[in-house]
Amino acid sequence: MSLSHTRTIEQSARRRIAIRLLPFLWLLYVIAFLDRVNVAYAALEMSHDLQFSDRVFGLGAGIFFIGYVLLEIPGALIVERWGARRWIARIMITWGIITVFVGFVHTSGQFYTVRFLLGAAEAGFFPGIIVYLTHWFSRRDLAKAVASFMAAQPLSNFMGSPLAGRILRLHWYGLEGWRWLFILEGIPAIIFGVITFFYLTDRPNQAHWLPENEREWITRELESERERKAAMGSFTIGQALRQRDVILLTLIYLLGSTGVYGFTIWFPTILKRASGLATGTITLLVAIPYLTALVAILLNSWHSDRAQERRWHAAVPLFVGAGALVLAINSGSHLWTQLGYFSIFAACVYAYQPCFWALPTITLGEYAAAASIGFVNALGNLGGFVGPFVLGYLATRTGSFTPGLVWMLASMVFAGILVLRLRAFRPLST
Repeated sequence: MSLSHTRTIEQSARRRIAIRLLPFLWLLYVIAFLDRVNVAYAALEMSHDLQFSDRVFGLGAGIFFIGYVLLEIPGALIVERWGARRWIARIMITWGIITVFVGFVHTSGQFYTVRFLLGAAEAGFFPGIIVYLTHWFSRRDLAKAVASFMAAQPLSNFMGSPLAGRILRLHWYGLEGWRWLFILEGIPAIIFGVITFFYLTDRPNQAHWLPENEREWITRELESERERKAAMGSFTIGQALRQRDVILLTLIYLLGSTGVYGFTIWFPTILKRASGLATGTITLLVAIPYLTALVAILLNSWHSDRAQERRWHAAVPLFVGAGALVLAINSGSHLWTQLGYFSIFAACVYAYQPCFWALPTITLGEYAAAASIGFVNALGNLGGFVGPFVLGYLATRTGSFTPGLVWMLASMVFAGILVLRLRAFRPLST
């Protein structure tokens, strides 16, 4: 077989796999993130109806991540051993059903329980998708495939905010609009969970939608990569954790997640209380920061790739975001000025992430990074609990969101400093 013919098969296989899998997996992540953060929009009506304090709501919103973190790594391992098609389908159907149940809570205990179960149900989804992508994409294509998911976070909020505004106006069968928000947004997860079972293919050698020559090429390509990795040796989690930078990376992601989820969960409520505007107007305005975040992610990632630099492209957004939060806190009751500063903050707190996930390989080396990324992601996601809970707790104690925002901007500054403290890779001791 000529080199040109082989190259044609390679290009065709890579394109066909990307078109078949990436849009569908991206859509699944959009649904997942919508169901994770729809509680932020429900809070505009839910807390008043159920007489929840800010502390109660913050704890309930954040407790999602306790269940998520506890079962995230086991969930990813099941994808590897049992197969993605069945396990991801199971995850989606389960979290869709539980999301519907959130629409029927009446007490704080019920709220805590279903949010914990929702996190447990979704655990393993994101790392499971990452594992699944390694079954289909070689190392040169894997980074681009993973990066496509990062844009799903702000885009989910950009789409979900006005959608939530429309659903919150519903009052069907005696149920409030916030209840319908959970019910209607839980149903797509159930539907697409069923579709996933029939649509996804676990391994290339099972892919009848690939021509035989393309199926053989991708199978050989991935097998060759596995053999090269085996020849170079592997690192255990215990070995990777001896590295100072693994601890720093975990702290950075935890502090960054504090900002992401603290902002995502509480921003609609902060804006409504500061402005006094109607809920429908608030849900439209909330979409603005997420549009800026989407643009910032793409621009920062593009410039980072072009400059082949990661640390400063991760650290600078964290510092700029903290500065924007200082200005937002001091902007008083000027709605549009405050919204502008919060938009800058949102852009920065999301834009640092793609560059951050390039740092483990740079600072640890490729194989140490592979051993530690799951650990960093699992513990770092505890920031999703810390951020919403601390903001709600401080708001209840002080009657103001300002102390929580100050704490959040301090987290951003500290995370940026830690990024710059990362050092170059040195061999692991054995």
